[in-house]
Amino acid sequence: MQSKCPSESAIEMTELVLPNDTNYLGNLLGGRLMHWVDIAAALAAMKHSGRVCVTASVDSISFFEPIKLGHVVRIYAMVNRAFRTSMEVGVKVLREDPINGSSAHVATAYLTFVAIDQYGKPLPIPPIEPRTPDEQRRYEAAEIRRQQRLEQRELLRKRHEQIQASHSDVSRTC
Repeated sequence: MQSKCPSESAIEMTELVLPNDTNYLGNLLGGRLMHWVDIAAALAAMKHSGRVCVTASVDSISFFEPIKLGHVVRIYAMVNRAFRTSMEVGVKVLREDPINGSSAHVATAYLTFVAIDQYGKPLPIPPIEPRTPDEQRRYEAAEIRRQQRLEQRELLRKRHEQIQASHSDVSRTC
C-alpha cells in the first residue's frame, strides 16, 4: 500500500453558531462542537483511507475559550499517523467574530478512527509519510498518545475483570 502525506487527508469545515447551538449564556454547546469535531475527523480519516471509518476513541478534547452566538467556527482535521487499521486524527478549532474580525484557537482534539469493510471488520490503511517538520512532530506525538491509550485500555480491562470477579463472588454468597 502506497504511503500518503498527512496534508492529503486535510479537511476544513465551517459552521455558523446559531441560537439552537447555544446554551443559556449564548455560548456554543460543548456537545455540538464535539459533534462537529467528530464529523470533520471522520471525513479526514475517510479521505486518507478511502474506506468507511468509525470513531474508535476520542482521546482528548480541550476547550480553551467559549464560542459565542454568531461566531464562525472553522474546524481543521488531518490524519497525524496511521497504524495497521487505525489512525489518529488531530483537530484544531478556530473561532472568528465576523463583526470585529477577531479570531482565536479555541479547541484541540485527538480522535482515533478505524477503517472497516461492509461487515464491520477492520481493514488495512495506507501508512503516513510526514514531509514537513510540523507533520513529523505530529507523527511522533501520535505514537506517544497511542502508547498511553493502549496502556490505559489495558488498565481498564484489568479493572473490568476485577469488578466482574467481585460481582461473581457476591452472587455466589447470596
